[in-house]
Amino acid sequence: MKDDIRFRALPVPGIEAMHATSQRSFPRHTHDQYGIGMVDAGKHASWSGRGQVEAGPRSFICVNPSEVHDGQAADGGRSWRMLYLSPHSLAAMCSDIGDGARSELMFSAPVFEDRGLQPIFNAAFSHCLHREEHGTVACETDMLSLIAGLLHHSSAKAARDHGLTGCISRARQMIDDDPTRPLTLASLAKEAGLSKYRLLRSFARELGLTPHAYIVQRRIAYAQGLIKSGRGLAEAALAAGFYDQSHLTRCFVRQLGVTPRGYAEGSHPG
Repeated sequence: MKDDIRFRALPVPGIEAMHATSQRSFPRHTHDQYGIGMVDAGKHASWSGRGQVEAGPRSFICVNPSEVHDGQAADGGRSWRMLYLSPHSLAAMCSDIGDGARSELMFSAPVFEDRGLQPIFNAAFSHCLHREEHGTVACETDMLSLIAGLLHHSSAKAARDHGLTGCISRARQMIDDDPTRPLTLASLAKEAGLSKYRLLRSFARELGLTPHAYIVQRRIAYAQGLIKSGRGLAEAALAAGFYDQSHLTRCFVRQLGVTPRGYAEGSHPG
């Protein structure tokens, strides 16, 4: 099976789509966005903070912002589609649906079945393929219908650092404040009030990633934002804290399965 992973923008800001057919295994990583998707063929497996995921055709898979997870084919290759929504965009839609009574959510389970939601998801996803034909109003209509249906599979959004000890939360926040700056294990350990060794063990135990791996995730997310805004790839690589464009490309492909150039080509509505 040949890898085919594509990212595309939707007409509504803050939402992008990914369509993938792949045997690739993805290492543990995070996203800034909410992710909601459907497995179309094959079997998908992953580890997440909310439990082990095993999903087959027509199963929904989802991820909350900053949730550490990985992904691999359970039996050969698999095909799946994802919609990624910025927290701001999703909160605005939730607020609209609830007439201002509800503005945030957290997906309760990493995988679930909902046959009634499938055609609604398909309609929402189709806007990445027919952007000019459908337009913004149609996309907003289908996205609101999708989010309304997803509220049945969610609960009130938990705090970002739920479950983290204070020392690890401080180290994580230091990275989040500016992942592009030079960061050392010593400076993170000092912020956490731990030895470097205890920081390494505690950070990995509580987040599922080493500090270095988490820094790389945050830099990739920063580079994605720069690329979507139209910045050149070499410029985005340096601004995000990578050594050069080749360094960015290697990290980008490992996490997302697509090159920065391929990502850029699908990140701007036509």
